[in-house]
Amino acid sequence: MKKADLKTGFLCNNNCLFCVQGPEKKKYGNKGTEELKEIIRKAKKGCDTIVFTGGEPTIRKDLVELVAEAKKAGFRKIQIQSNGRMFVYEQFCRDMVAAGANEFALALHGHTEELHDYLTGAKSFRQLVVGIRTLKKLGQDVITNTVVTKSNYRHLPDIAKVLIGLRVDQIQFAFVHAVGAAGINFDSVVPRMEMVAPYLKKAIDIGRMLDTRIMTEGVPFCLLEGYEKSISETVMPDMKIFDQSMVVEDYRKMRVTSDKAKGPKCAKCLYNAVCEGPWKEYPEAFGWDEFKPVTKKKRDERE
Repeated sequence: MKKADLKTGFLCNNNCLFCVQGPEKKKYGNKGTEELKEIIRKAKKGCDTIVFTGGEPTIRKDLVELVAEAKKAGFRKIQIQSNGRMFVYEQFCRDMVAAGANEFALALHGHTEELHDYLTGAKSFRQLVVGIRTLKKLGQDVITNTVVTKSNYRHLPDIAKVLIGLRVDQIQFAFVHAVGAAGINFDSVVPRMEMVAPYLKKAIDIGRMLDTRIMTEGVPFCLLEGYEKSISETVMPDMKIFDQSMVVEDYRKMRVTSDKAKGPKCAKCLYNAVCEGPWKEYPEAFGWDEFKPVTKKKRDERE
């Protein structure tokens, strides 16, 4: 069964330096309640999981109502994808759970308040941390996403330690996609992948040692030898995206045919059939020298 990704609109209470949507999309605002309810009912045909995303869905006053509609429609899993700021309020957390939300995907981008707030353009770190603690106190599944940028990649192991200390259920490190605000801020936001890879591996090792699953996204297999089972593209469910003005029936197909790219040597790589390659904007800027085909598998001693 597919996952339905429901974009409730593009308004947000953060101003992230790496936002893939960018400032121009804010002009679209948020969709109306009845329109979204209709989409929820349609999305149930063929999908058993729904993700409320944005923009920032938690700034909507009707989110509890929309979550209840998803529960009524029969979705098995109802995820809220959020910057986490509204979860500072315990009653809001309880209302979300009571309405039917049963997984929370929150975003932490720095191991310190200073770094996280710099990247998000808002005083949000403390609110997020309180929210994670409250949701865990309520027995909820919390997964996190960290966008890997030039400012935070050296701190990925420290971010992992912070999140493991908060008892989150899964951590994901997603390499920045250089579109939207991230494209505008390319030089200050996008690091070189070959410099990121050692820190990613160290963070994953910390997760394994402390029994917390850590996944990556957007970094090709050739840079993560021995860590193949931590590459999220291999386990991502089929996804149908309900965007502002269109529906993407097959998100994986869109990623591999238009959003990502393969280099001139990728066909020689043992992982060519399963690797999606980097976001296409990356090699357009930096070329393909970093990506060396794997022709012989190394024994993975970290499993």
